[in-house]
Amino acid sequence: MSTLADVVEHRRSTRMFLRDKPVPVELLTESLALAMRAPSNSNVQPWRLYLATGSRRESLGTALSAEARTNPPANLGLPDSFAALRRELGALVYGSMGVARDDTEARWNAQLRNFDFFGAPVAGMVCMHRDLGLPDALGVGMFVQTLLLALTDRGIDSCVQVSTTLYPDLVKQHLGIQDELIILCGLSIGYADPAFPANNLTIPRNELADNIVMLGD
Repeated sequence: MSTLADVVEHRRSTRMFLRDKPVPVELLTESLALAMRAPSNSNVQPWRLYLATGSRRESLGTALSAEARTNPPANLGLPDSFAALRRELGALVYGSMGVARDDTEARWNAQLRNFDFFGAPVAGMVCMHRDLGLPDALGVGMFVQTLLLALTDRGIDSCVQVSTTLYPDLVKQHLGIQDELIILCGLSIGYADPAFPANNLTIPRNELADNIVMLGD
């Protein structure tokens, strides 16, 4: 077993997967079982996760990609007030791929990969009941993070995605998601393509003081 620090440091957001390399069911099941140990308000366990593989996953990716081309999203799920942060990340990701900032077509083609789950063999949609609130959304987040780390510890790569949630009616139709559930994020699971440059990036994080306030006497 790796140490927790090793697993956390090793986790990356994978942006291109080996489509034809399946994830062993037993490893996925082990990871899900660990994630179910995440804490939640009053033990509600608010997370609902729909996973698609095979033809169901392919049809979902095809439908989402077609919808994005026909009806492009306005902001890929991030408010304009935070757009500068997306541009900073884009400079790193697209720069590693050799895509120039002013190459609009190439950048859009790269963004479209989001809607096909970056070619991952397992596509997931993370949901929560619409009657629940922010504390319960935190519980879902802890479930997702535990799942990501459990997958990483087993050599399986992943990426949490917001873009795949921008067409909720289409997603619900393809996966049979209940009407009373809201979709919080997408999830791609598989094995990273080692030849894809952006998969080798280390994305910087803020200094502690930028996000954390420590108070004492």
